[in-house]
Amino acid sequence: MCGFVGELRLDSSSHSEAVAADLARMLAVLAPRGPDDVGEWHDEQVTLGHRRLSILDLSALAHQPFVDDASGCVLAFNGTLYNYRELRHELQALGHVFRSSGDTEVLLRAWLQWERRAPERFLGMFAFALWDPRAQKLFLGRDRFGIKPLYLSRQSGRLRFASTLPALLAGGGVDTRLDAEAMQFQFSLHGVVPAPRTLLQGVRKLEPAHILEVDAHSGREQFHRFWHLESERPAMAMDAREWQAEMHDGLVRSVRRRVEASDVPVGVLLSGGLDSSLIVALLAEETDVRDLHTFSIGFEDMPEEKGSEFEYSDQVVARFNTRHHRITIPNDQVLARLPDAVQHMSEPMFAQDAVAFYLLAEQVAKDVKVVQSGQGADEVFAGYFWYGQMQADGLSPPAQRFAKFYLDRSHTEWARMVQPQWQGSDLLMPWLTQELTRPKASEFLDQVLRLDVTTLIVDDPVKRVDNMTMAWGLEARVPFLDHELVELAAQMPSQMKLADGGKGMLKQVARGRVPDAVIDRPKGYFPMPALKYVRGDFLAFMRGILDSQACRERGLYDRRYIDALLAEPTAESAFTPIRGSKLWQLALFEFWLQRHHI
Repeated sequence: MCGFVGELRLDSSSHSEAVAADLARMLAVLAPRGPDDVGEWHDEQVTLGHRRLSILDLSALAHQPFVDDASGCVLAFNGTLYNYRELRHELQALGHVFRSSGDTEVLLRAWLQWERRAPERFLGMFAFALWDPRAQKLFLGRDRFGIKPLYLSRQSGRLRFASTLPALLAGGGVDTRLDAEAMQFQFSLHGVVPAPRTLLQGVRKLEPAHILEVDAHSGREQFHRFWHLESERPAMAMDAREWQAEMHDGLVRSVRRRVEASDVPVGVLLSGGLDSSLIVALLAEETDVRDLHTFSIGFEDMPEEKGSEFEYSDQVVARFNTRHHRITIPNDQVLARLPDAVQHMSEPMFAQDAVAFYLLAEQVAKDVKVVQSGQGADEVFAGYFWYGQMQADGLSPPAQRFAKFYLDRSHTEWARMVQPQWQGSDLLMPWLTQELTRPKASEFLDQVLRLDVTTLIVDDPVKRVDNMTMAWGLEARVPFLDHELVELAAQMPSQMKLADGGKGMLKQVARGRVPDAVIDRPKGYFPMPALKYVRGDFLAFMRGILDSQACRERGLYDRRYIDALLAEPTAESAFTPIRGSKLWQLALFEFWLQRHHI
């Protein structure tokens, strides 16, 4: 829901025509995220701009930036608070009077009541900028899993912020030099650069579950963390049947919340996998789903891999009789639309299904404004094949166990891939050791899943889903990342998650609700084989990028590494341990830099 931009001036300068022009360019980039309304607010020190996607309180009363006349506080907000009705009733009992019916005003009044403690009460996804003229402070906040993005740039005499990195760049004045250390993470964690870093030296992103407080007089920044995930067994042990009942009830609550907090219809992205199929089944327990819009997408087959999962999604549709939309995209359209998809990436996204999400969202947005999607289930319930591999390798220290089965490249390969000035020392292994050994995790798999859910998932797949759907004014909601559900699942014994080839407990909940063929099928991924098994026009496209003058002059890649991949793009050595295409990663990274004029 929406996007916003803003600036806090930290010197003696005031709002000017130049600032207004910068902010106008930034807002223009965010127009697809908020096609329904645009608003601006400014005083001598602060400028806020907002693009609105109307989902709750469709009236002008919810226009943003939202101003509280009594306190003078001003709010720009992106996201949805699923418990806004409960918070509203609580705040009314405390004496607050509301003039709108949505969640924006609830967030502002919750802040007025509880200040920095307010986000602890929020159930949902959110990023916000709140200016308090009484304290002369700006507050920036981001939800627990970073579902909604927030980028920052501290420039001479000002702090700028935006919902996307391209919007921040549009304002100008950003230091766009590449961060060599961040690139190590990008190419080792398949596209993940953990916050607060980004690939650009002059851009940060606010860490999930954090509030940034900025004093307008001194420029001093303070960070406040309002949530931690603990992954320890509960004091009272439960058996498998009790866990199954708890998981079912938690999932129902989560799915229901994401339907009820909307004044427009909510559809489902139905991939044909267990996760999205279970969302439809749980909705069917609560309501008549014959008017529920479901959407599936497929691509052309390749010899190594099918391009769709229609055989499974069709079975779910047949059981529940939803209003289904089956979308097929030919490969020539995929290639033609790649530049557009990359343009909407706030950071380079290596997962092939980023482009699939972009093309799917374009079609879905013609019918609905909001969808539920199954992202997060694999990370919360241990669905990926590498979790079992890590668990079985019980002799190595945690960081080595993780790295062996997950990292796209060792530091040795990184050093072969890039020119000497970019190589640096190995940052990944010390970082992994630090993150995996934090307290409040009972077992190794608890450590891994906590890292995945709180850090890695933020960039892949959460950012991918937000960027690619919001490019078409479509809001995606992820019920498997309801923080109460995640907290419950984090207490579950590891063997219950790893059972039955992964997601064992989720499969038990689904049994009898979802067709057995969907539950018992091999683990699938959003298929887009042409970007994985690179040949033909796709190989020519990637060769053109990597052989371009811009790429050669950048001096990032070692040409011998590129030439080896171009010579054998489908050799076993051309794939990462989790089956990503190394050639696609290099080409996508360079293409992203070119598209954003970096």
